[in-house]
Amino acid sequence: MPVLRLAFVWLVLFLAFAADWSAMALQWWDISTYNHVLLLPPILAWLVWQRWGELQKLEPQVWWPGLVLCSGAGFLWLLGAMSGLDLARQAGAVAMLGASVPLLLGPRVAFGLLFPLAYLAFLVPLGEELVEVLQTITADITVVLTHASGIPAVIDGVFIDTPAGLFEVAEACSGVKFLIAMVAFGVLAANVCFVSWLRRIAMVAACIVVPVLANGVRAWGTIYAAQVFGVEAATGFDHIVYGWFFFAIVLGLVMAGAWRFFDRPPNDPMIDAGAIARKPWLTRLAGMRIAPIVGILGLAVLIVAMKGWAIEADRLSAPLPKQIHLPHVPGWTRADYNPQIGWEPAASGAEHRLLGRYVDGQGRKVDVFIALYDRQGEGREAGGFGQGALMPDSAWAWQGPGRPLGNGKSERLLGAGRVERLTVTWYRNGDLLTGSNARLKLAVIGSHLTFRARPTTMLILSAVDRPDQPAGDAVAHFLSSTGPPGSWIDRIVQVR
Repeated sequence: MPVLRLAFVWLVLFLAFAADWSAMALQWWDISTYNHVLLLPPILAWLVWQRWGELQKLEPQVWWPGLVLCSGAGFLWLLGAMSGLDLARQAGAVAMLGASVPLLLGPRVAFGLLFPLAYLAFLVPLGEELVEVLQTITADITVVLTHASGIPAVIDGVFIDTPAGLFEVAEACSGVKFLIAMVAFGVLAANVCFVSWLRRIAMVAACIVVPVLANGVRAWGTIYAAQVFGVEAATGFDHIVYGWFFFAIVLGLVMAGAWRFFDRPPNDPMIDAGAIARKPWLTRLAGMRIAPIVGILGLAVLIVAMKGWAIEADRLSAPLPKQIHLPHVPGWTRADYNPQIGWEPAASGAEHRLLGRYVDGQGRKVDVFIALYDRQGEGREAGGFGQGALMPDSAWAWQGPGRPLGNGKSERLLGAGRVERLTVTWYRNGDLLTGSNARLKLAVIGSHLTFRARPTTMLILSAVDRPDQPAGDAVAHFLSSTGPPGSWIDRIVQVR
């Protein structure tokens, strides 16, 4: 009966958060970075089966502190729903599943299932945030190996110039997919194959360091092959190696190195029900039981409250002007916008968008992009994935961080391998002016939690590098003419 109650509650949770589970499933299936997650449900079932014989010796119970855990998971989902941060929504939906186990089966059973419950975290599509960092690390490793192999090379951000041509450590070459999959495997192997915590930590550490280093070697191998056999042959080599075949080799090497250190006996039970039942602190916690109907009704009230709060917050909409205009800037005049390579930042869901060019008396050119939103949420996120200065599926690629200018987010982009562009991004929400997407999310969450409607503005200043006119200087001179970005934004969007 306790297992049937848990199955019923899980079905309700899947239905209540169906949109989040559907979005995760699509990512598992469509995005190669997360293809390995398709294996996790059967792995989780196997982990429970390993413990099933011992679990049957423990008495299940409905435990009221489980409602506190469910509330925390529900609040995480609520924060994601209010900020438009899918990662938080999905993490909250997964955490609700895990939190329902101690609620409906009690602290002793939950302790016996501690590792499978923690392993649920790998269902969340996490890791894309590491792409730029891994691109930079891979590029640094690659250029060191390239120099060591006697090939002259010059690195600029994630681009490496060699006699055979210009190579980019693109997002797909960052190695994030291997790192995420290896960490998931390493955590599993650490639990199943080791008893010593020191060896477990070493296993997980190896599964972090080895794929990062191996990806640098793979990238170097492509460049080296290009010098010897030509770019076309090297590209074919890279396409063959850079896949799950490469992952399998790295995985095999890690396992071969770890094999001799396995210290868990083959027939050793994963948990000891007797030891769990004798733990005094679990005995004290087990006294906090409630009737099953109370626990289920409490969870139902929690789900309805969180859903209702999110729906009401999503209805918030700040008043906006019917039109906005790019104003006059002292010392600068408006000019036709005719970039050498098309550049138009993405701002899905924005009510107003402006893109224009200013030129000063010395020929400096600065492009200005403004996007104004009446609210933030699903499909209308100023700092969301694919939004902002770097246009997805375009001629532009991320090159590296740019020259710091105030508290804006400065980035260097490379267009078609030859045109360098500097972009500086600010977000304005209430009194907040920041280049940090995380700080914007926190501000939006604060507004939604208190049901305050505030518009959000995204400002991007950009310039193309020229031999006699660095882009950073052009943007800095423009800012000296406009004054503080926050005040200038407020004048443009007329919200103060």
